[in-house]
Amino acid sequence: MTSIPNNAFKTLEKQVHIWVVNLKNSEKDVPFFRSLLSEEELNKALAFRYKKDETCAIITRGVLRFLSEKYLSIPSNKLQFKYGAYGKPEYNLNSRLKFNVSHAANYAVLGFVNNYDFGIDVEYVKRNFDVLDIADNYFSKQEKRALHKIPENQQTEAFFRGWTRKEAFIKAKSQGLSFPLDAFSISIDSDENATLYETAWNKSEKNLWRIVPFETHIDYKAAFAVKGKIDGIKYFEFDLRCIANI
Repeated sequence: MTSIPNNAFKTLEKQVHIWVVNLKNSEKDVPFFRSLLSEEELNKALAFRYKKDETCAIITRGVLRFLSEKYLSIPSNKLQFKYGAYGKPEYNLNSRLKFNVSHAANYAVLGFVNNYDFGIDVEYVKRNFDVLDIADNYFSKQEKRALHKIPENQQTEAFFRGWTRKEAFIKAKSQGLSFPLDAFSISIDSDENATLYETAWNKSEKNLWRIVPFETHIDYKAAFAVKGKIDGIKYFEFDLRCIANI
């Protein structure tokens, strides 16, 4: 993961840009990012029951607006968003730029790409979690067989590895959780590589997608899905303490 070069926002082209945000101890940054939000966004954040969730929502949405301003050269307070049938947000303007966002516990991830269907997900790896029971309801037959073959002490990691990849894929397809998660199969056995093995509705669609796992923290799994051929991937760490220099 690299520091942020001055031309980071001008190098997107056919690349994917991934931003990782550490939300731990971010309470002091809330006033700045809160000032970037629309009234509707702020009300949604304030509706959370727990202060930690409220803080996470404010910072994550604020970072989205902050970065969007840099990519689009549009003041953040002028940006408007619209939502698809299953709730996926996008810019309410004529732009090639696509984005997706996910957050879990102390981390948020944001991805930006031009003209490609794109989804991203991050999950905190919960220990003492009945992954086999959840997988039985949501994983494909191929994924369940793969999970059972993995040593028991590695099954939790494998489950969340697969879950993030599946979430990223359905988010990229703008389907949400209404989409049957057992209708496609993704590899779960490696942190280094990911493969979309099959899609029940179209045998050739698996060749159109790239599923990419990436690192955030040892206790998390993260991945993104993109449809089409990209020329490269750049990873950035969004340092909340250095926003004035971005």
